[in-house]
Amino acid sequence: MASTHYTPKRQPRLPLPSWLKGTLVTLASISVTMLGLLFVTFFIGRVMPIDPVIAVVGERATQEQYHNAFLELGLDKPLITQFAMYVWDVLHGDFGMSLLNARPVSEDIGRVFPATMELATIGILIGIILGVPLGVVAAVRRGSWIDQIARVIALVGYSMPIFWLGLMGLLLFYGILGWVGGPGRQSIFYEDMFPSVTGMILVDAALARDWGAFKDAFSHIILPASLLGYYSLAYISRMTRSFMLEQLSAEYVTTARVKGMSEWAVIWRHAFRNIRVQLITVIALSYANLLEGSVLTEIIFSWPGIGNYITTALLSADMNAVLGGTVVVGLIFVCLNIFSDLLYKIFDPRSK
Repeated sequence: MASTHYTPKRQPRLPLPSWLKGTLVTLASISVTMLGLLFVTFFIGRVMPIDPVIAVVGERATQEQYHNAFLELGLDKPLITQFAMYVWDVLHGDFGMSLLNARPVSEDIGRVFPATMELATIGILIGIILGVPLGVVAAVRRGSWIDQIARVIALVGYSMPIFWLGLMGLLLFYGILGWVGGPGRQSIFYEDMFPSVTGMILVDAALARDWGAFKDAFSHIILPASLLGYYSLAYISRMTRSFMLEQLSAEYVTTARVKGMSEWAVIWRHAFRNIRVQLITVIALSYANLLEGSVLTEIIFSWPGIGNYITTALLSADMNAVLGGTVVVGLIFVCLNIFSDLLYKIFDPRSK
């Protein structure tokens, strides 16, 4: 009697949970994006007409010193090996040494970035608090004088060079009226008067309960933050108006009005609710632009932020500082995009 061979059935693979699949896709996307950013910065550092060895040892170095630094920097290795070393160092927070002050670039960025973050955060709050209601009212009162004023405000915000507005603001509010503090983050009298915990002076002064220093820091930050807030207000109000006009012309809004629903409920509970997801993207991009695009504002107001830091390093051919700052700015964009995706899942029921 022939023996019967039993072959066990292969168990079907269980599908990955949707949240795990989404997480893996997000991590893969982030990894590819950051790898591309690191490749671009590495390539820029290699094509710049600056000898990195001379930048480190100086022009008066001997041939032996030059050769030792050449080997220490790994420039004798193949490019793919150099890129792998660069990625490894960046992943460990090592951007090299600054040529201007011989300090680690990561320490310099950690010192200047809170100043930019404090400035941009107040600026984006001003843009949101004023820009969103202005855009909504302009859409509801389309063609009225309020709409015309809102459109002029947005147009001026887009058209006027921010460095000109900064200079005029300093001349008027600081030089003539004396309503605000001058350039810099605080007066000399209040420097080192309280411990630095977060690097943001307003927060640190509040934690130390030094309200005199808080008032002084606020007088210095309010003008540059208002200029950045006006810049973001112009963009946010314009996009809010556009989104609201699209929703207000939809059939469900007409139906809600026919049913006798109050105008307030139609505008804010229905129309505005449907543009929240779009506004998240607009606000996130605007905030990212303020974090990395406030170079002129920081230069005009002598604000020791990352934009001023990168510009000074670029003019001094300090490529380690320039590339380190560029990587940090790119990381900011990636993090804000991730944060936007998380907010999508909260405010958009379709994503659930």
